Amino acid sequence: MPDPEKNDYPKRENAHSMKKIRIATRQSKLALWQSGFIKDQLESHYPMLEVELVGITTEGDRRLDRALSEIGGKGLFIKELEQALLNNQADIAVHSLKDLPSTLSDGFVLAASGFREDVRDALVCSTNSSLESLKQGAVIGSSSLRRQTQLTALRPDFTFQSIRGNVDTRLSKLDAGEYDAIVLAAAGLKRLGLGHRINQTLSVEQSLPCPGQAALGIECCSEAIDVRNLVSVLNDAQVEACILAERAVSRALGGDCSLPLAAYCEREGDELFVRCLLSDAKGKQIIHGSARGKDSELVGAQAAEQLFAQGAGKLLQTLREQKA
Repeated sequence: MPDPEKNDYPKRENAHSMKKIRIATRQSKLALWQSGFIKDQLESHYPMLEVELVGITTEGDRRLDRALSEIGGKGLFIKELEQALLNNQADIAVHSLKDLPSTLSDGFVLAASGFREDVRDALVCSTNSSLESLKQGAVIGSSSLRRQTQLTALRPDFTFQSIRGNVDTRLSKLDAGEYDAIVLAAAGLKRLGLGHRINQTLSVEQSLPCPGQAALGIECCSEAIDVRNLVSVLNDAQVEACILAERAVSRALGGDCSLPLAAYCEREGDELFVRCLLSDAKGKQIIHGSARGKDSELVGAQAAEQLFAQGAGKLLQTLREQKA
């Protein structure tokens, strides 16, 4: 990886003279929607700027046979996009912020975040059902331990089966009768014009979201000051403050998608209010934390500290031993 101290990155033009910017993007419909949305936003701010989408296939897209938690986590969606930035094939990468690790690799920076949609999880059923009315022993498609454990606390009778693939693939599997219901992010469905498929939007009390859920993030090389200046116009300071608090919780617990960890921050007046939880792998023990304050990093760390005070350290050790 190039060393920012030695300034041996590929040279880029000054932001004020940039005529073109390239966006590295995964090639699923949702990823292309997100990157296309950022393309439109940039073009609206800079009418003379040419914005190109550079399609990248990631390891996470190729390896659909196993749960992400078993093969390396959501970072598998990021690696090839970051390599495209390093190789000067692209200038920025657009991510669902929930997919971005809480600590970025050296040499990269989150240059802008915002455009947060509905943060909640959504239940999509094969019949006109709800969480309460689904039949006993219903088979639920979800590869997320965070979702599985929280729903188990509400419906211990549910059976969970792994499901991977893009949104269309998951809906097709549901429609083919492989599951009684699946759980997806409401934001993705709404962005793709599929909000009508949602049978029930789960409250954050029923299913606390993962850090960064429903927000978009723009990543670039940390040395690319011109690019950072260019995209900073898209940063939403209100969303950024909440995202930083949620990611601080995840970072404190060493969180990735293999952990049943949730964190969600809202602004209440001039303060931030963050809620978080950590569960065992079966959803039988769930501990909760919360904190209020004005500093994102501090409020996130305080909420995480509440989890540690309730035994998060032992829970994390057990979870990692089970994964090993």
